[in-house]
Amino acid sequence: MNAKIAYTAHNTPKKILSNFDLEKIVNTSDDWIQSRTGIKQRYIVENGEASSDISTKIAEQLLMKSKISADEIDLIIVGTVTPDHYTPSTAALVQKNIKANNAWGFDLSAACSGYIFGLETGSNFIRSGQYKNVMVIGVDTMSSILDFQDRDTCVIFGDGGGGAILQPTKERYGIIDSILHMDGNGGDYLIVPAGGSRIPASIDSVKNRSHFIKQDGKTVFKHAVKGMADVSKKILTKNNLSGSDISLFIPHQANKRIIDAAAQKCGIEENKVLINIEKYGNTTAGTIPIAMNEAITENRIKDGDYILLSSFGAGFTWGSMLIRWEMKL
Repeated sequence: MNAKIAYTAHNTPKKILSNFDLEKIVNTSDDWIQSRTGIKQRYIVENGEASSDISTKIAEQLLMKSKISADEIDLIIVGTVTPDHYTPSTAALVQKNIKANNAWGFDLSAACSGYIFGLETGSNFIRSGQYKNVMVIGVDTMSSILDFQDRDTCVIFGDGGGGAILQPTKERYGIIDSILHMDGNGGDYLIVPAGGSRIPASIDSVKNRSHFIKQDGKTVFKHAVKGMADVSKKILTKNNLSGSDISLFIPHQANKRIIDAAAQKCGIEENKVLINIEKYGNTTAGTIPIAMNEAITENRIKDGDYILLSSFGAGFTWGSMLIRWEMKL
């Protein structure tokens, strides 16, 4: 038994923050941002909006599309590094909001790899035979941890997310394989220093702006290019496939140059690579599920297609996943 992605959905806040808006906030320019990242705009929450609000809208869409009741959801997994609270979990808030009375769940912290890690986790619950409807959501409200005085980070990220309902399927379809990695030696290069038990919130931590994300961009870029490219190539080789066998490559949307390098190493043609970073920026755990739902809406995925996912994020975490798509019959 495998797990298949049966239904997908995504959601973003209504407010758009363009590169020209950022020019008024920090010393940057539209040309500078586009040339280095490929980003033109991103969505940002209004005051009072949080990750559980976006996640709940995703969950409600999934229930509407699937026509199953909330009581039929067995498990809710939310990949995020920007939960509403340390406790309760965002998954618990979603469970309450949609009244999924029979579900349990948890949050999963793997930064930009959160959705792929969540899919792998959820698929194994399906394979156990004990679960039939697993909801996996990848979401982040990155504006909540951005320093809008730091042009190297505040121009990159946006808010939003997406998700899926996983269900059992026959063996030759669904999530075929995954290769996942983590290397904590990279932790200091992309980090929110304060707010946890190491540096609890204090007057000094706030004054030092330590609750915002910090990034060594050059180091992260170097590792991301190699990590995403190598793991994507490895999973194809492991499954006796080549780039020409892939119908659609859906990579994490962090930087267009990273995406291009991974696609080239795998021999995947440009028209088979989904890039939407110009509209959303980097929504961290939200990028892949947003892109996947857009691909389905635009009829870019057909029955029997091989779909390749790949990500790289803080931790460091990275991985790739191979899916053979099964249309709902």
